[in-house]
Amino acid sequence: MRKVLFTPSRLRKVGTLAVLSVCLSASLTWAQTKTMVMASTTSTEQSGLFSFLLPEFKKFSGIDIKVVAVGTGQAIDMGRRGDADLLFVHDQVAEEKVVAEGHVLKRFPVMYNDFVLAGPTKDPAQVKGKDVLQAFKKLNAMNADFVSRGDKSGTNAAELRYWKNADVETPAGKPGFVNYKACGCGMGQALNMAASTGSYVLVDRGSWLAFKNRADLTILVEGDKRLFNQYGVMAVNPAMHPQAKLALAQQFVDWITSPVGQDVIASYKINGQQLFFPNAAP
Repeated sequence: MRKVLFTPSRLRKVGTLAVLSVCLSASLTWAQTKTMVMASTTSTEQSGLFSFLLPEFKKFSGIDIKVVAVGTGQAIDMGRRGDADLLFVHDQVAEEKVVAEGHVLKRFPVMYNDFVLAGPTKDPAQVKGKDVLQAFKKLNAMNADFVSRGDKSGTNAAELRYWKNADVETPAGKPGFVNYKACGCGMGQALNMAASTGSYVLVDRGSWLAFKNRADLTILVEGDKRLFNQYGVMAVNPAMHPQAKLALAQQFVDWITSPVGQDVIASYKINGQQLFFPNAAP
């Protein structure tokens, strides 16, 4: 048998080939792993929608999406900093502002549901009905216990808008009555706080349907057209944030607004109830 002599020169060649092999393997692995970051809301994440939706998108595209679930205001700020590749949020005024600033590209409507006002079954403030502004006026007049997310989320923005339109003074961005509790938290935590204290709370219907720890809470106000809750999706602009993965983000935008993605949204239900209703422009 012929002996192979490993001279210094040969060893250098073997070492170089080994390094090249490792680098090639790493490059192939990187190429096969496509990932991006989506900044979205706790309402979409805690409703269970993404656990249902994103595996379907991965089957279609091979792309993994890491969701950072925060309030809409925080999600939009992530887009402003370039800390995400994609935004999926629900505060149209704030969304249009960040588009105008140039941090994200075109906003696409994706789906909607509605907000509801939940509260204790006995309804001590007597708010039950369909008029959300009258309900908020009664909450203020009765000094009712109310839990606010207080986190600059889309839900929090809607709540503050209802107080303002109900002519309730909102110094420092919150109503003046004593029993207003701003938790600075996500929708699930706000619901848990309201359930444990018998307080009123504004919640999107998707989160309400997914919430199991309701205690004595029930829906008291629904059906007002002002409770409409629209969601939009936007890719972060690589012209302002070069690290943004536009090609991957655009694949999601195209898919979620296509008939296939819209059908996936429509098919997500809890106990037979649909949580979100697709309405992307044809």
